[in-house]
Amino acid sequence: MRILIGSFWLVALALITMSEAEKNVEALRSVVESANQFSSPFFQTVVKHNPGNLITSPLSVGVVLAMAGFGARGNTKAQFRNVLHLPTSDSLAVSGYQSLIDDLNSIKDNKLTVANKIFVAASLNLKPSYKNLTEVYFRSASQLVNFAQNKEAANIINSWVEQNTNNLIKELINAEMLSDTTRLVLVNAIYFKGQWKEKFDPTLTSDMPFHTSKVEVKNVPTMYRQVTYKYGRLPDLKAEFVVIPYKGDELNMIIILPNEIDGLSNVEKKLQNKNLTNILRLGHEEEMELWLPKFKVESMLELNDVLKEMGLTDAFTNADFSDIADGANLYISDVIQKAYIEVNEEGSEAAAATGVVLTYYSYPSWTLMKINRPFYYAIYKSQAENRDIVMLFSGHVKNP
Repeated sequence: MRILIGSFWLVALALITMSEAEKNVEALRSVVESANQFSSPFFQTVVKHNPGNLITSPLSVGVVLAMAGFGARGNTKAQFRNVLHLPTSDSLAVSGYQSLIDDLNSIKDNKLTVANKIFVAASLNLKPSYKNLTEVYFRSASQLVNFAQNKEAANIINSWVEQNTNNLIKELINAEMLSDTTRLVLVNAIYFKGQWKEKFDPTLTSDMPFHTSKVEVKNVPTMYRQVTYKYGRLPDLKAEFVVIPYKGDELNMIIILPNEIDGLSNVEKKLQNKNLTNILRLGHEEEMELWLPKFKVESMLELNDVLKEMGLTDAFTNADFSDIADGANLYISDVIQKAYIEVNEEGSEAAAATGVVLTYYSYPSWTLMKINRPFYYAIYKSQAENRDIVMLFSGHVKNP
C-alpha cells in the first residue's frame, strides 16, 4: 500500500511538473511573438526618424517599456499593451518575460547578457507589488538615487550601463534629463559578443567597391569566405539573403541584400509584413562565396516621437502609473537608446542600453499658457446693445 501511495505521488508530481513546464513554454512563446510583432513596426518608425547607418535593439526597448507598462493602469496600460502586442493575460506576460530573460542569459559558446535595473528617488513610495514584479519577473534590482544631484545620479546610472555593456555604451543618461522632479529611471542593457562558427581569414580581407548610391562608390575593407551557408532568394522582395551562424549554432546573423542598389527602402517596407521564420524557410544550404564588408555602427536614438507615432501617447502626457506608486503623478519624460555593433573576421560585438525616465508632474492651482508656437489673433469691437461683435482685424503669427 505504501508503494502504491508513493507511486501515486510520483505520478502526480510528474504531471504537475509537466503542466508547469507547458505553462512556461506557452508564456515564453507568447512573449517572443509579442516581441517580434513590436520589432518590425518599431524598426520602420525608427528608420523614418533616423536616416543613415543604424543599429537599434527592439528587444531592449520592448523589455524596459514592458516594465513601465506593468505599472500603468487604464488607457495608459491599454496603449502599452497595444504597442507592445502584449498577451491579454498579465500573469502569462510577466512569466514570459522571466523565461525570455533567463533563456537569453543561458546562451552557451557566446557571451549574451540581458540586465535590468530601477533607479528610484527616495521620495517615491514604490509599491511593494511593483517592486516584487520587477525583481522576480524582470530580474531587476532597485537602487535609491538622489536625482536632485543630477550629475551624480547620471554618473551612477551610466556606470551601471557601462558595466553591463562591457564599456561599449557610455553616457546613456544626460544630467540635464534628471532633476528634483525625477522619480524613477528604468534601464535595460544588452551585451553580445559572438564568434563566427567559421571565421573569416584576415589575409583574404581587401578593399573592394561598395555602392553607397547609384552614383557614389567607395572602397571598404571587405572580408571573404568560401563556405556552406543557408542562402535564399526572395523574388517578392527583390532581394536575396544569407544566414551566417555564430559558434554553437544558437545565434545567427541574417543579411538581406536588395537586388537593386537603391532597393533597401522598399525591402525594409515590405519586411514589415513578412515573418522572419517564413523567410528562413525559403533558404537552403549552399556552397557559396561570400564577400562581407567589415563595419562598425553607433546610434543614439531619442525615442519619444517614435513611440508616440506608434500609439504610446498617454504615457508622455495624460499618464496613469498608479500601479508603480500611489498619488505620484508620474509621466515619461524621456526614452533614449544607445546601441553599438562591430562586425569583423572574428565575429560580432554588440550592445544596447535603453532608459525610460519617469518624472513627477505637480498640478498647479493656476492655468499655464505658453504662447510658444504659431497662433491666430483678432481685434474686435463688442456691441454694447447686443452680444454680437464686429471683427476689426484678424491674422496669425508663425514666425514672430
